[in-house]
Order: sequence, then C-alpha cells, then structure tokens
Amino acid sequence: MLQYHPHIHLVIPGGALSENGDQWISSRQDLFVHTKPLELIFKAKFRDAMKKVQLLDQINPDVWKQNWVIDNQAMGKGHNSLRYLARYVFPVAISNNRIKSIENNVIKFLYKDRHRKTWKTMALDAMEFIRRFLQHVLPRGFMKIRHYGFLNPNRPFSIHQIRDLISLIHDVIRGLLPEIPQYKKQEIKCTRCGHALKFIAFLKPPQWGPSG
Repeated sequence: MLQYHPHIHLVIPGGALSENGDQWISSRQDLFVHTKPLELIFKAKFRDAMKKVQLLDQINPDVWKQNWVIDNQAMGKGHNSLRYLARYVFPVAISNNRIKSIENNVIKFLYKDRHRKTWKTMALDAMEFIRRFLQHVLPRGFMKIRHYGFLNPNRPFSIHQIRDLISLIHDVIRGLLPEIPQYKKQEIKCTRCGHALKFIAFLKPPQWGPSG
C-alpha cells in the first residue's frame, strides 16, 4: 500500500574469519542469532548514531517505544538470496504493471494483503500517491547496496583465501568420517510394512574409552 515502513536487508554469512585470519569459524546451522536481543541492540545502536549526528530530536520519541521487527532465516545457497533481494534492488516502491488506471486525478493500483495473501485494488488521489511514492526514494547520498566485512573492497583478506579456508574445513571433516563399507546391492524389505528399504549409510559403533 506504499505505506512508510523504513527497513533494511542484510546478507550475513554464517561464519567469520578468526582474529588472525587463518581459520574460518562457522556458526550453528540451526541458530544464527537470537532476534530479541538483536532488536534491542540494533535499536540502541541506531539511537546512538542519530544522537551523534544530531538528528535525534527530529525523530518522534514514540519510535523508541515500539517493537522493531527483526527476522532472520537461513537462505541456503547464494542464489536464494539473490532471488529475494532482486525485488528490492532495482524497482522503486511500485512497478508499472501494478498501476491499473489513472483517471480523474485518481490512481488505482494493486497491492498484496499480507495477512490474507491476496491481491487487492486501492484508489488514491494523485498527490497522495506521489507523496507515498516519494517516501520510498532514497535521499541524496544514500546507497541501496553497501558491502561490509569480507565483501568490502578494502578487506585485508581476499575472497579466494576465505574460500580456501572453508574448503579446508570440508576436507578435514570428510577425512574424519568413517569410510562407508561396501555392501551387496540386494533389495531388503521392511519386516513390518513389506516395502523396500533405502540404504542411506552405515553408522560406525562408538569407540568407548577405558572408563566406558
């Protein structure tokens, strides 16, 4: 609905280089960071930044009392991130194909109801439409995309070094896994349902120590 809702998108790698840059340290696959502490920390950091540049008095105090929405999820492979962010990088606020008509100073356009997940039509006065549209135009000096961390052009380590470190971890893990023994490719059926069982892997029995 072209409503004003300031937000940012961040692509954050699931890990980081060690302090001396000789090791890649991966994050947990099932948890990157807790969202509630991140909300409080980000809000406080943003408030401090606004105070530093003397813009704090221009922001409605109620903003700091509201809950800021933080959402993080694993994107898997890189092309998933590109597919998601592509919708925000080039278009501005609304695409032409969503504008259905412009008649008698009234603009009708499609918007998506996020709760019902259906498309609906809204009609706005031309000046109100322009006002909402311009809220989504970046101010002078702002950029849609910025690169930080190891994507920064001034990074101390090259992407190739980081890729080699990540590959090294996978090689080490692969070397620690037990070799899957050979087995006869014969159909084995479940004794309960009678359907064929699918081979996944053999599990190596645990190696107990002296106290085990």
